[in-house]
Amino acid sequence: MARFRDRADAARQLAARLDDYRGRRPLVLAIPRGGVPLGRVVADALDGDLDVALVHKIGAPHHPELAIGAVDEHGHVVLDDLAHQLDVPRAAVDAVAAREVAALRARRVALGTLAPLDPSGRVVIVVDDGIATGSTARAAVRLARAAHAASVIVATPVAPPEAAERLATEADAVVCVITPPDFAAVGQYYDDFSPVENDEMFAALHP
Repeated sequence: MARFRDRADAARQLAARLDDYRGRRPLVLAIPRGGVPLGRVVADALDGDLDVALVHKIGAPHHPELAIGAVDEHGHVVLDDLAHQLDVPRAAVDAVAAREVAALRARRVALGTLAPLDPSGRVVIVVDDGIATGSTARAAVRLARAAHAASVIVATPVAPPEAAERLATEADAVVCVITPPDFAAVGQYYDDFSPVENDEMFAALHP
């Protein structure tokens, strides 16, 4: 089974697959937490800029660990098919989303990135350290589209084939190092999948 030693190893392999974007000054939007250290490596390798894509999953009202969609810092909501299958009331979704938006805005302040970089007219590369369902990455893609990005690419070291295929219907391209058919969890493809702390994210965003 293909694996990565750690996020630094995954980032180097991912950056190598994105080399076509070097010289185009891409804007790398990294999904916290795990995507931020990878985003720094990718942005540096491609001579691009780095910002955070502040999006968060929306959990089912009575099962918050069960993701039914995602929301970005501006309040744009993306729901998965599961939300419709469970017949989750829109009022319940909006209540959860409002809490998450407040937390996302507080996170931007804490990370010292008060004003998001403008994606308008730019190549945007959404980076995460791994994708499971794709809800969060899809919300980030839609955020970049709403901000008039010229093109949007999703880049990740690992994702299940079905998630990559779904994202390909919304992004201009999806770049994955590996797409294992027996995917169970992102962490199983890393020897070291330690949590990314706030100081590590801050250092990546303010080198």
